[in-house]
Amino acid sequence: MSEENTANKDKEIKEENNVQQQEETQESKETQPNITINKVEKIMKSWVPKTELGKKVYRREITSIEEVFEKGYIIREPEIVDILLPDLEDEIILIGGTPGKGGGIKRIPVKTTARMHKSGRKRSLHAMVVVGNKNGYVGYGYAKGNDAREAIEKASRKARLNIISIRRGCGSWECNCHQPHSLPFKVTGKSGSVKVELIPGPRGLGIVASSEPKKVLRLAGIQDVWLRSFGNTRTRINFIYALFDALNNLNKIRANEAVIKETGVIEGLSK
Repeated sequence: MSEENTANKDKEIKEENNVQQQEETQESKETQPNITINKVEKIMKSWVPKTELGKKVYRREITSIEEVFEKGYIIREPEIVDILLPDLEDEIILIGGTPGKGGGIKRIPVKTTARMHKSGRKRSLHAMVVVGNKNGYVGYGYAKGNDAREAIEKASRKARLNIISIRRGCGSWECNCHQPHSLPFKVTGKSGSVKVELIPGPRGLGIVASSEPKKVLRLAGIQDVWLRSFGNTRTRINFIYALFDALNNLNKIRANEAVIKETGVIEGLSK
């Protein structure tokens, strides 16, 4: 009897936890639109557009990022992306390193460089930031500054200017579910000595990659993929460049209607 009572209590606790989780998710979904609306309102109050595209976005003549890419506009103001994609998230790529206690390298967010001047050594800090909405749009930025905060802010602004749309689908022969959880095709990218190969994975696989490329793929909205890398991947800047080269090459692949239907290809936001 005691075992049955404990089992019943465990079931009740699990049911209560599930109800609480459902309520929390509903509350977060309800509050998220309000947060994005407030963010857009703050940007609109403080922003003075300078480009033609910025003025059209400010006047609400252009209301979607898809329209920007379709008409071939060049984004020169980061506020444009913040307004059209208010749910963007930032991730810092750990490109710097300091010697560890037991040897090796301890990764840090910024890389320090120095050059000689008449007055002595002049140091500068470099940072790399990736932004994405986890739904088909991702960008990267690399910048330098006099301190870490300045470098990260510059990189974040540049990442918004370099944002691109990503093709997604289900190109895995193990799955064939026609859902945009992975990549529709196998693709490669290269930068310096680093070569990256992205292979579509079945549903439930997850992102099989190291920590820094995983940030990029997660922000792009890719849930299941294999990543193979070759070359000196310790240079993480070239590693991220090669990954973005692969994602850009994915958009260049031509496919007929039959392949698009078979793999469930979508570009950009999923409905």
